[in-house]
Amino acid sequence: MRRTLKALILIAAVGCVAAPVSARAEGYVSPWAGIAFGSSADNSQGTFGVDAGGMGAGIIGGEVDFGYSPSFFGTTSDFGHNTVLDLMGNVIVGVPIGGTRGAGVRPYVTGGLGLLRTQIDGGTLFNVSSSNNMFGWNLGAGVMGYFADHFGLRGDIRYLRGFKDLNTGATNFSFNNNQLHFWRASIGVVFR
Repeated sequence: MRRTLKALILIAAVGCVAAPVSARAEGYVSPWAGIAFGSSADNSQGTFGVDAGGMGAGIIGGEVDFGYSPSFFGTTSDFGHNTVLDLMGNVIVGVPIGGTRGAGVRPYVTGGLGLLRTQIDGGTLFNVSSSNNMFGWNLGAGVMGYFADHFGLRGDIRYLRGFKDLNTGATNFSFNNNQLHFWRASIGVVFR
């Protein structure tokens, strides 16, 4: 599993570097903050991360999504240090309304595959210690609104889900459907 994951990450990295890029490509970086909800753990928690990508002088492009959710499964007193991390490679499709320079709006849909990592390190209520690396997928939609050539805001909602059952190693703690899944709503700035 680890070799396969490393191979997929390497292939994606080589593909991003080797892919031809149009001279009119629109690259962007978007740090964001949000909330994860509707999860297997029935817990709403804060989350933050960054998206970086590019739109190739049209409506289709690619992006890398990184998200980090501290205390995802519950409080540190109940679960100890616990987190969920996602790293996804996505295709993004969005139509620029108002052009790709100056003020404008770009509604989009995005989806892709990548890594979901969970970490739980003890706690008083649930004495669980586990970490899981699994393949996952995400699908979402949002809008980027630009005030000028290089600055704007981005709002996004995504559904993330693992492909395999989540194993915590504890009999007193399990997930609904045994798969990690949750929604994430976020807002952030976007620099292009």
